[in-house]
Amino acid sequence: MRSLLLILCLSARLSADPLDDLARDFWAWRAVHQPITGDDIPRIDRPTDWTPDWSPQSIAQQREDLAVFEKRWKEMDAGRWAIPRQVDYRLIGSALARVGWELYVTRSWQRNPHFYIDQTLGAVCDRLLQPPPLDRVRSQEILARMSAIPRLIDDAKANLDQTVRPFAEPAIAALKDIQPRLMKAAAGIKPLLDPAAAAQFDAATAKAADALESFSQWLTERLPSMSKRTAVGRKDYEFFLKNVALLPYTPDDLLSIGQQEWGRAASFEAYEQQRNAGLAQLALPANESEQMAREKRDESALRDYLSSKGFLTFPPWLQHYWNLPLPAYFEDLPGVPQPDDLTGPTRLKDNATSYILPPSPSLGFFQLATARDPRVMIVHEGVHYYQLALSWANEDPIRRHYYDSSANEGIGFYAEEMALQSGLFDDSPRSREIIYSFMRLRALRVIVDVKLALGQFTIDQAADYLEKTVPMDRATARAEASSFAAGPGQAISYQIGKLQILEMLADARRAQGDKFRLKDFHDFVWKNGNVPIALERWEYVGTKPEGL
Repeated sequence: MRSLLLILCLSARLSADPLDDLARDFWAWRAVHQPITGDDIPRIDRPTDWTPDWSPQSIAQQREDLAVFEKRWKEMDAGRWAIPRQVDYRLIGSALARVGWELYVTRSWQRNPHFYIDQTLGAVCDRLLQPPPLDRVRSQEILARMSAIPRLIDDAKANLDQTVRPFAEPAIAALKDIQPRLMKAAAGIKPLLDPAAAAQFDAATAKAADALESFSQWLTERLPSMSKRTAVGRKDYEFFLKNVALLPYTPDDLLSIGQQEWGRAASFEAYEQQRNAGLAQLALPANESEQMAREKRDESALRDYLSSKGFLTFPPWLQHYWNLPLPAYFEDLPGVPQPDDLTGPTRLKDNATSYILPPSPSLGFFQLATARDPRVMIVHEGVHYYQLALSWANEDPIRRHYYDSSANEGIGFYAEEMALQSGLFDDSPRSREIIYSFMRLRALRVIVDVKLALGQFTIDQAADYLEKTVPMDRATARAEASSFAAGPGQAISYQIGKLQILEMLADARRAQGDKFRLKDFHDFVWKNGNVPIALERWEYVGTKPEGL
């Protein structure tokens, strides 16, 4: 990758704006090196011939390249720039800090075997999430990513010299019976591929299945000697809060906020349940077709409601967030924790897709809630699509490419309560209960995230806490706890982002007085929704973030 960075740095000397040059070079570099994750927010466009590279040589090169980018960023004197430009400068600093966080602190490439499930099967799934048809280019990309799996597994075995047992165990579970599962999935994928890719797909999949099976065995043999320590510790967690997420809070502040918000949500839910005593529970749709038809109607009605009531602008070019049945091949792949396609900067003319399972009382926590009333997920995941699409149309390229879950997830969670308080669910008391249960979960996630990061919770203790206190099914609780431990700082984003938006709204209303318009406020937040809320508030209200 040295040749890539040299080309980028040479091109920077030809332009007059060092920040724009740095941003352009960094985003191009990041598109090559950003790891695949289960999170749907940071899914990005990759070069057409891209496959993940996590060889020891690539990791060493990434560290060298990061130092070059950091040097260019630190050499700029942004103190006298206009506030919007200072915001852009801080965005690049945050993005660079995130790379350092991944390479030097969380070190999933060195500690977490599930990281390599994401880089292998997750990378294949990433190109399958966009609904068919699969053209020649996408078919070749899927084949290339499947073919790269044996190489990536070899790299995993070379890198994982500090493997954490609580991270390895979920990876082993995810890879159970992977050979027959993967070959079954391939049988469903192959007919969709371009003929040239299809002709090579069986052989590539067989080699990938062998490699993944050997990886599972390799991990199992080493379990007894693995570390059980998952926590990053207070010092590194505080680094994340200040430098990556740009949050003006300490870990203790976050714990206090989480406890207070949990009490608020639990109380409001109790009031709602008492009010609804004796009412029938929401009925499940008869099948997927009925659920999809209802979701389509609800999505249109929700947009009309928020637009007509003056909450948010939906430009004519903005497409829709609709359901489709989950393809059978995804059910056999462990790399799809969030089965949706929120499109991307080059696909603004496409509808977003959320894949659903057949309605059933046995569905997981979120799937069951969505089946009972699709609106409860439209006001979160659908809002993700609306916000991301509006941000991808931002005229500022730095803000188009930057992402930070504290802002994105904060907006999604804020939209849930905005919809609730604005009367969207007045026709469905039991749906209001669902929204309050979501509120309790998001508050509890703050507590779990912080305690896992500081070493005050083990994954088992965190899962027990979620299962009993939300309450939620054991499988979802365990998956959430493992995910939070492996990616500290993500689970706080919902609650803390929402509270920052509420504070920003109150400040804007006070500062603007009679000139304040809620739609103008929301349009600004949604358009700049990839920007940490502390920086949005600085730009919109003029309150410079303290301590950041």
